Amino acid sequence: MLKPKVVVPQQFIHEQPIVHGEEFGVLCWNTQKLTETIRFQLALARILEDFPSLFLLLQEAKLSTKGNWQIPHWSYAVAPNMQTRRFIYGVLTASQYAFSSAQPRLSKKREGMFATHKSYMLSYHSLADGDSLLVANVHAVNFVRAKQFFREIEIIKEELLEHKGPLIVAGDFNVWSRQRRLHLMQFCRNVGLRQAIMVDPHHIKTYRQHPLDFIFYRDLSLQEASAIDTSTVSDHNPLYARFTL
Repeated sequence: MLKPKVVVPQQFIHEQPIVHGEEFGVLCWNTQKLTETIRFQLALARILEDFPSLFLLLQEAKLSTKGNWQIPHWSYAVAPNMQTRRFIYGVLTASQYAFSSAQPRLSKKREGMFATHKSYMLSYHSLADGDSLLVANVHAVNFVRAKQFFREIEIIKEELLEHKGPLIVAGDFNVWSRQRRLHLMQFCRNVGLRQAIMVDPHHIKTYRQHPLDFIFYRDLSLQEASAIDTSTVSDHNPLYARFTL
């Protein structure tokens, strides 16, 4: 596995801002590198019929370097953490709203087991009143000591604190210990985030009885939130939340 190149895959085809009072769905899913498979694509299409979403936040996305990803009607940007001759791997943020900015980030620390980075994406989406919604799509670093994990979370926190408007922070946070979980909760308090509490939380991926996937938000109204059982597709189930601006 190679460190990703500077060139970041992206496609921006939407121009509309988010209007105050508008509802929109957010689907967050660690896809276990299955995004190129027919099984995943069919499952995603079915999920979007039942849970209409205007944001897709995918972790462990696997995309062909040829650029022929299978959702042509979305704007998207990728924050790669690994790249080979044929494929790019990382987090992918897709939306049917305009991107005003997409900023890919790599973890400072490499994971001990595989010597690879993790990545996260900060994307800004215009609001009709001139402000912006910041969406942070996070796949937190794993297989490192607790202090190194905390340091990576602090880097994310400092960037988020610079944003004064509404905020969504979601992804796979790899908080598989009480110590990591408590640090994540402190991070949320510092940034002013609330957790979207899922219906059917038993569908959320856990390790050592700790849930790994979360959707957090600030300055938005949560209408509903669900963990969706798709256990035949990925080792993680998607999370869905519907918000009103």
